[in-house]
Order: sequence, then structure tokens, then C-alpha cells
Amino acid sequence: MTARRRPQIASRKAPKQARSNDLVAAILEAAVQVLAAEGAQRFTTTRVAERAGVSVGSVYQYFPNKAAILFRLQSDEWQQTAAMLTEILVDRDTPPPERLRRLVHAFLRSECEEAAMRIALHDAAPLYRDAPEAHAVKAGSERIVADFMREALPQASDAELELAADLIKTTLNAVGSRFSERPRTEAEIVAYADAMADMLCAYLDVLARRG
Repeated sequence: MTARRRPQIASRKAPKQARSNDLVAAILEAAVQVLAAEGAQRFTTTRVAERAGVSVGSVYQYFPNKAAILFRLQSDEWQQTAAMLTEILVDRDTPPPERLRRLVHAFLRSECEEAAMRIALHDAAPLYRDAPEAHAVKAGSERIVADFMREALPQASDAELELAADLIKTTLNAVGSRFSERPRTEAEIVAYADAMADMLCAYLDVLARRG
């Protein structure tokens, strides 16, 4: 049986001039609007081109198909999350527990602010989630968390570090997704983040003392 061919999700070329950058930005902004209005199932390059006010051919100059556009939106979101992780977790002037607390607050707030787009992109994930490009982007965030855990728990074994990192990432993702399913007030976000940070910091403290 012939294996199903994966769609190409890499952009065709990177814009080099200001005009090209403006065109790609307009396409991506239109893509966000179409995704929010139509959902992943009705998302097409034609609708994106119409919303952006450009020809379909202009879209194809940079994105070979709708999967490439959707992956670019997802990739940008992942990179923003990675930048947030990096800024917080590599701050060695701050003790690891405090960094973890800051991360929980920033992550939970980000999940609430971007809930609608995250849900829409989740529906589109089957188009690109198994592609090598997707794994490469996500691997960067995993390295950041792994390096933080190694610093926070220097006496822990590799297996213990891997388990701790996986538990923290899984908890953040699962709780963040569930918590942001409905609109939240600032007070709700702060209270929930404080409670979640208390739980994860206590877990980190237990592992540190055990080591």
C-alpha cells in the first residue's frame, strides 16, 4: 500500500524586500481572519487571497498550499511561546522556583488571550503535526525546559529530569487549555496561576530535597 504523501508545509521563499514583507504580513493577517471566521475545515487559499485583496498567485509565491499557511501561523505561535520560555527560564539571577512561578503566570495568561486562535489551529493540526518541520520547532522549547530542569535539579538523574520536565509541560498544557475554554477575569487568572504555581513549586522542592 502506498504511503499517503504529506503536504509541503515549508514556505516557498522568504520575503527580502519591504514590499514583500508587507505582502506576507497581509496574507497572514487575512489567514487569521479567515480561520477565525470560517474554521479550519473551510479554510482555503482562495478565501485568504480574497480577504487579503491579492491574487491567489501572490499567495502561492510564498505558501504552496493552505497547510503551509496554517503551519506558519502555528509556528509563529510556537516561537512566541519559546521566546517567553527563554526570557523567563534563562534568567539565572532569579531562583528556579520563582522562574517557574513567573512561567506559570505568563503561560496561563497567554493561553487565555490566544484561546480562540489556539482552538482553531488545533483543528488544523492534522495537516502538519507529523511533519519534520513541526517537530523541529517544538524541539526548541523542549530543550529550554530541559536545560532549566537540569539547573534546578543538578543532582537528579536523566530519567528523573525527563519525568519532571514532561510532567510540568503536560500539566501546563492540559490545565492551560482547559482553563481558557471560557473567558476569564484578571482576578481568576491570577488566583488560578498562583495555585498552580504553588503546586508545581512544591513538586520541584520535593525533588530538590530528595536529590
